[in-house]
Amino acid sequence: MSPDPLRVAIADDHTLFRRGLWALLASVPDMEVCAEAADGGQALRRVVETHPDVLLLDIRMPGETGLEMLPRIRRAAPDTAILMLTMVEPGPSVLLALSEGASGYVLKGAEQDELLQAIRAAARGQLLLGPDVAAAVTGRQQTGPWQAPLAQLSAREREVADLLAAGLPVERIARRLGLSIKSVRNHLAVIPRKLGVATRAEVIEVAKAAGLGREMN
Repeated sequence: MSPDPLRVAIADDHTLFRRGLWALLASVPDMEVCAEAADGGQALRRVVETHPDVLLLDIRMPGETGLEMLPRIRRAAPDTAILMLTMVEPGPSVLLALSEGASGYVLKGAEQDELLQAIRAAARGQLLLGPDVAAAVTGRQQTGPWQAPLAQLSAREREVADLLAAGLPVERIARRLGLSIKSVRNHLAVIPRKLGVATRAEVIEVAKAAGLGREMN
């Protein structure tokens, strides 16, 4: 008797991408799609309802991002392996996702066989990274022990990142911290370089995933 197929859930806000993944997995004898979701909250609910073997979780979705939802899904469904999917090149989010319990990290542009291999490895409890991601992790390991991305920021930079993640504009950040607008903008120019990202949106994503920006008094 053949073993039961791996039950896979797909969480991604792009309908066409979800449909493409669904078609790919439906063509593989040892896999089946048991659920799909278009945002982080829906992903959590569907995983709790269907108990998939593997969740393919887009790192960026409307509302709470994949990085933000990752710890909650891990707590709610500890037996479900989670593979993070992203369009962007590896950055701090790679190590952050792995530190939060992701089973792997695959670029959306990866070859089909690479993705299928990652799904099977995750279901076996193995950690399998795409080659670009593996290179990023190896590079970080060669430079010394990894610390959380925000550990690279000064105390003031961390305060700026916290308020930015909470949704405050530059002018309000300046007033809150007693700084000039120019000083805040200078910090906002430095912070992305220290985190290895390119945009403020990515700074907010990393900061929120690290627990900042949760309250705005």
